[in-house]
Amino acid sequence: MGLFTPLAVRMGAISWLPRLLPQIVWCDKTLHRVTGGRLTLLDIAGLPNLTLTVRGRTSGTERTTPLLCVPDGDAILIAGSYFGGPKTPQWVGNLRAFEGAANVEYRRQRFAVTAVELTGEERATAWRTMLETWPNYAKYEQRTERTIPVFRLERASSATAR
Repeated sequence: MGLFTPLAVRMGAISWLPRLLPQIVWCDKTLHRVTGGRLTLLDIAGLPNLTLTVRGRTSGTERTTPLLCVPDGDAILIAGSYFGGPKTPQWVGNLRAFEGAANVEYRRQRFAVTAVELTGEERATAWRTMLETWPNYAKYEQRTERTIPVFRLERASSATAR
């Protein structure tokens, strides 16, 4: 974790933060684009992160989203929390539509992944692991009525990514 991680955790717990999500996401994507993919808000916060690229289920256009992630052995865990907002992030629907085929940039490496949506005890175990890195996931779960989707990303051959 980094110098600003405690501040990021405190800010992430603010109850009205979901109202600013469009602005936060725009700022994060702009920062990522302007720095040539070298920096996101999560980097500044000292948190593990990746950029997820998946095709849009309607447009077919590739969409890239910076996300908090949690390394878990050879896999990477991500959650469609959207700060506990009422709507599921669009990238979740895109992943589901393309059977988990995506690409990520993680630790300056780009590679294809297959995302597996976790359920039951597997999800519960992953959720506990994720809470160790980002305790605010518990607050996000309280803020929303929806079940926050959790995915395990595993490296795939380049032929698997779409």
